[in-house]
Order: sequence, then C-alpha cells, then structure tokens
Amino acid sequence: IAKEVAKLLEMKAQLGGDEGKPKFVLKTPKGTRDYGPKQMAIRERVFNAIISCFKRHGAEVIDTPVFELKETLTGKYGEDSKLIYDLKDQGGELLSLRYDLTVPFARYLAMNKITNIKRYHIAKVYRRDNPAMTRGRYREFYQCDFDIAGQFDPMIPDAECLKIVHEILTELQLGDFVIKVNDRRILDGMFAVCGVPDNKFRTICSSVDKLDKVPWEEVRSEMVGEKGLSPEAADRIGEYVQLHGGLELIEQLLQDPKLSQNKLAKEGLGDMKLLFEYLTLFGITGKISFDLSLARGLDYYTGVIFEAVLLQQQNEHVDELLGVGSVAGGGRYDGLVGMFDPKGRKVPCVGVSIGIERIFSILEQRLEATEEKIRTTETQVLVASAQKKLLEERLKLISELWDAGIKAEMLYKKNPKLLNQLQYCEDTGIPLVAIVGEQELKDGVVKLRIVASREEVNICRENLVEEIRTRTSQP
Repeated sequence: IAKEVAKLLEMKAQLGGDEGKPKFVLKTPKGTRDYGPKQMAIRERVFNAIISCFKRHGAEVIDTPVFELKETLTGKYGEDSKLIYDLKDQGGELLSLRYDLTVPFARYLAMNKITNIKRYHIAKVYRRDNPAMTRGRYREFYQCDFDIAGQFDPMIPDAECLKIVHEILTELQLGDFVIKVNDRRILDGMFAVCGVPDNKFRTICSSVDKLDKVPWEEVRSEMVGEKGLSPEAADRIGEYVQLHGGLELIEQLLQDPKLSQNKLAKEGLGDMKLLFEYLTLFGITGKISFDLSLARGLDYYTGVIFEAVLLQQQNEHVDELLGVGSVAGGGRYDGLVGMFDPKGRKVPCVGVSIGIERIFSILEQRLEATEEKIRTTETQVLVASAQKKLLEERLKLISELWDAGIKAEMLYKKNPKLLNQLQYCEDTGIPLVAIVGEQELKDGVVKLRIVASREEVNICRENLVEEIRTRTSQP
C-alpha cells in the first residue's frame, strides 16, 4: 500500500497541486441566508396572503432603489442610525443601503409632490444589526409595508391599518396575538408631567421601549444610572407605563389630574378614544390593548403607534417559539415628508410594516415539527410514455399543453421507464400523468392517470386540456 500511495503522490506532484488555488470559505455573509425551494414555497404562501390583503384594501404598489443618498437616511432613525450600512464612494455620491421602506417612501412623496396615495411596497432592507437568526432577525430581510398618505379625518386610516394587521395575522394562523396601541403624544405628555426634561424625551422613550423585553427595575436603572434622569421622575413614569387596557383605561386617564392638564396628552387620549370606537365597529377590539409602555424606538412617529405581538404558544414546541415577539408594527408619522420637501410642506401619513421574517421562521419551525410535505412546484401533469421511441409524441403533446397554459413537465430521457416516470410524480407531488402509447395515438386519446388513486381514464385528445384544468382547479 505504501508503495502505491507514494506512486500516486508522485503523479499528483507532476500534475501540479492545489497550491495556486486560493482557498475560500463557502458561506453566506453574517446575518443573511439562502432560501431553498421548500422555504420559498412557504414564503410565497405568506407573501400571497399579505399582498391579497393589501390589494383588498385598495393599495397601489411602488418600488424604490435599494440604496439611497446617505443624507436621505441620516437623522431619521434616532439611536438606530448606527445600524445603517454605508457604501464605499463609487462615483461621487455617498450612498447607504436603505434601512426601512418608510423613509424612501417619504422621499418619493416629496420628490414627486404627491399629497395623496395608498401604497404597498415589499422589498429587502438592510441593518448592520447583531443578528439572532433563529428568531428571524437578519441583516438583510424583507419588509412588507402598507401606508396611507394624505389629509383625512382623524383616526379613520389609522383604524384601517390596525384592521389590516388583524386580517393578516388571523389568515396566517400563527396562534394568539395582541396588537398593542399607544400614541407618541400621550407618551410625550406623560414624560412632561413626570418631570423629564425636553431634551431627554427621545432617549427615555427608547428606554421605555425595552419594557417588553426586560423588567421595569432594569429600565428604571438605565434611565437613572445611564441617562441621568432623577429617581423621582423615573418612579412617576413607572406608575404610568405599567398600565394597559381598553376604553375604560382611556376614560380613566382623561380624568387623570396630571395628564388631563397636558395639551399633548389630552389630544392623544381624545384620538385614542375615537380609534377604539372605530375598532369596535370593525369588531376587533378583543385583540387590541392600549398599552402605555409601547414606545417604538423610531424618531419619526408623531401620533398613534402600534405593534402586534404573538402570545406564548401553549404546545409541545414551546422552546422553539419562545420570544418571537413583535410580528408587525407601525404608526403615524406626519412630519417625515416635510423633512424632505424644500418648502417644508407636510403630508400626513400612517402605515404598517409586517415582519415577514419572524412570521416565516415560525411557519418554518411549525412545518418541520409536523413534517408536512410541501410541494415546491405547481406542475399539474407529467407527460409520459409507456413504450420506447415516443419522444417526438411526448414533445408534441407537452408543447400543446404549455401553449394552453397548462403547467406540465416530462423527463429529459429519450426512453424513460414508466415506473421511473410514475415515481417522479410521487416524489414531487404531481397529481396527474398524461400517458401516450401507440394504441392511444391510433385511437386519438391520451390515458390520464390520477396519481393518488392510480385510476386511469382515456380522454379524447381535444378534451385533454379541459379535463386537466377541471381535475387540478383548486376548490
């Protein structure tokens, strides 16, 4: 053996080794992933449900570039700005990858002088985050946004956005959920009456936003220790931010001696009451919670803010679903378009973003747990032959089917065995096989085999397309 190995090594040396070939690691960049056919099939199902809901509500669709001028994005995201990906200067412009779809939308409105539009936009965004991939947090991910821009009567578009979230989460059957609602004006009013200095509003806001992840004690010590808030002010905030409820809580706060004296808070509470009246008419208040701890970190919100959270799943896959958290969020941002408009003209906007990645990771885990078979193609029929020398007939037939809009496949072999062709249908979930044989050709028919029941029927060639359509049309 040693002699043989030595001989082989010598031959390898003569052929020249791998030294010249640079070694590189085959992997996707940190925080990104590939989607195989199976994952894409689940993904398409989710996208279709979301898009059909957006269309049902009368939205148009737009698209914007994946990168924007750096200055377009600067100063719009508060403390999150450090997560923006800057691109190396490649030709005289400083560019950054878009961080969300809202700021590009505002830029689009200002640039085209649009004051009225209802649009959806589904596209990839980029964040230089520390990814938690198991929970559906990535550096490159899709956002599905629906926004209503324009001057309308208060809270009607806002209520529709919440209805959309409710419809989508109900349709996707992700389990129990709650949509938390608050208002930036109520928050700012609350900060004011609790004694938070104006210049600390935003930074205290981002501390409050952590309450869904960490206990009040930790948030309090961050406010006092890191952000220099007085302990008294922190304690006053604590009394409010732990409240949540519905209409009765709004009524209670409207009577609150401190809050009711604050103009901003009073406005916010008045609108919140109106919102709950509309949500009652939509029949969805059972899933809505007015929650004073909801702050949403982004700087551009000016009014109503909301976030949909999945509640803990009570089943055997509990470990996997822990901490999925927020699956949709949004709110009103009336000042953003004005930041881009040369004359500062404002276009009021309210919108919602569906967290497709989180939803997708839940569905993916669930399907793995149930081992449900997923079809990755939509092929309706396999064109097969039972004897040899029938390739031309198969090609003729499959071409007829394609031209008629039927989704059809055949095996790329001149003379495939019938068994292999049937096995291929079993493996890929193709429901029908159209078999051409010499006898069938003579009789002007095609033998149609139903894969699941193994029953076979002869169909007139001219009726074949109709028959396939009937048998594969979804109920």
